[in-house]
This record gives sequence, C-alpha cells and structure tokens, in this order.
Amino acid sequence: MNLKFNEEVAAALENKQPLVALESTVIAHGLPSPQNLETAKNLEKIVRANGAIPATIAVFDGEFCVGLNENQIERLAVDKTIRKISRRDLPIAVGRKLNCATTVSTTAFIAHRAGIKVFATGGIGGVHRGFAADVSADLPELARTPIVVVCSGAKIVLDLPATREWLETNGVCVLGFRCDELPAFYSRKSGLFVDEKIETVLEVAEIARARDELNLKSAILLTVPVPEKFEIEREDLEKILDESLKFADENKINGKEITPFLLSEMSKRSAGKTLAANIALLENNAEIAAQVAVKLKQLFISKVLYVP
Repeated sequence: MNLKFNEEVAAALENKQPLVALESTVIAHGLPSPQNLETAKNLEKIVRANGAIPATIAVFDGEFCVGLNENQIERLAVDKTIRKISRRDLPIAVGRKLNCATTVSTTAFIAHRAGIKVFATGGIGGVHRGFAADVSADLPELARTPIVVVCSGAKIVLDLPATREWLETNGVCVLGFRCDELPAFYSRKSGLFVDEKIETVLEVAEIARARDELNLKSAILLTVPVPEKFEIEREDLEKILDESLKFADENKINGKEITPFLLSEMSKRSAGKTLAANIALLENNAEIAAQVAVKLKQLFISKVLYVP
C-alpha cells in the first residue's frame, strides 16, 4: 500500500508513540475559510498538547499521505480542485494520481493500514433522510475496520434513528463518553441509546484492547457530546434544518454535495452558531482521542512488560 509518512509521524511509528488520525475533508469541504485552516492547525496542536502525535490524512499525487506538512494543509484549505473521496474512489485517486481530501471511511481505512489505533472526527456519515437505501460508506467501513473513532455522533442532517439501528445491526460498539444517549452532533441528546456509558479514557482503552483480543474487526465508536456552552437545542436545530433542506431541494442539491451544503446553509441561518459548535466539538474530540491513544499505548506497554 502506497503510504507516505511525514517526518513526525514516521518518527512516532518508529518510537512507538501514540498517534491520532485526523480527516482532511473537514478542511477542504467541511468548514469555510479561514476557519478551516485555523481549525486544522488547532486540532494538531491539541493532539500534541495531550501527549500524542497528529496524523492528518489526505491524498496528494495519488499517494496516501499520513501526516501532512504545512503547505499540504494550506493547500487543502484553499484549493477548490481538491476532490472529496470515499473508499470506492481510492483506486481512481491512486491510478490517476489525484489530490484528494479523505472522508471518515477513507481516513479510517488508511489510518488502520498505517497502524494507527485512534481517529478523531466531528460526525460520521449515516443513513440519509427520506431514502433508507442511501447509506454512507462510513458505516460499512466502521463495521470492518478495528479502530477507535471519536466523534459526536452522526451529522444532524442524517436519519439518526436509522443510522443507530444500522450500527447495532452490523455489530459496531457505540460507547457514550460520560453520556447515556447518542449525541446528535450540535445537540447533546438524541433520545437514542448507547451500548455503554463510559466515564474515563482508561475504560475506553480497556474495551478497545478486549475487542482486539477477541479478534473482532469492527470499530469502536466513542461518542462525545458537544461542549455544553456550544449546544444548540434540538427544536431550534430542526427548524433550521427543515428550512435548509427545503432550500437544497429548490436548488436541486443532492448526492455527495448535500451534506456540506446543508452544514453551510445551517451556519448561515443560525448566525454562525452551528459553525461554532462544529469547531468546538472537533477540538474536544481531538483532545479526548489523544488521551485515549496515550492510554492505549500505556496498556500495551504494561502488557508487554508483564511477566506472569
């Protein structure tokens, strides 16, 4: 597999330091400028401040880049020709030597093959509203890739009950970090259950290690509510979302363009509140992911050193 590591990530792998994967679609397509570049840099700083090494993932000239330099991150933030790719697009990206931002599915795929155990993102994809057959490639990737994904649930523009049902049916363990309900991206509650409420990163690490010892191949989804002061009430969100969905329909926006369009439109209609919440949850998730990665590494070392 054509993996290209930057110096920091290569050294971390060699020295067996904890790593956290970060996606690049949020830079290229998820956040507006200049917040996209600012957030990308802040996420990496947060991961480092919590004892882990950040590995932002993207594709440049057909190479899977695990850990980006400053020029590559800036290019993702400003180059409008950067393509958003899902798992199915990987052979096209490599064969045609494309420059691409990775979604949750492609980031998880590449991170796992690079040996990275933890991945932080904002929200996963899921089942689309009004069309149950339209299932994001993120979901099957979670069902077959043994990685810990730290997120704030699925994006609010999706069918959350159907997405939760899909995860349950396909054996993806959903943990709630200090919460007993699945977070709803901008809101802290959804009315949907998690499989287990978790209070500490040590518990997360122990469950991840048990998953590996059982040789289970699915991801562990660690769901973390948006910080309370940035939460937007569900009733307000639904109103904004309904208006945004209507506007998208009127403008015939669909397919893979619909989610970034709706997130942008909701930010406008909420006077920037959804954008602030999005950035806050991304930063919070990066912090917790780094702490999980550190604890996983400590558990691994203690197991290796233990002599019965």
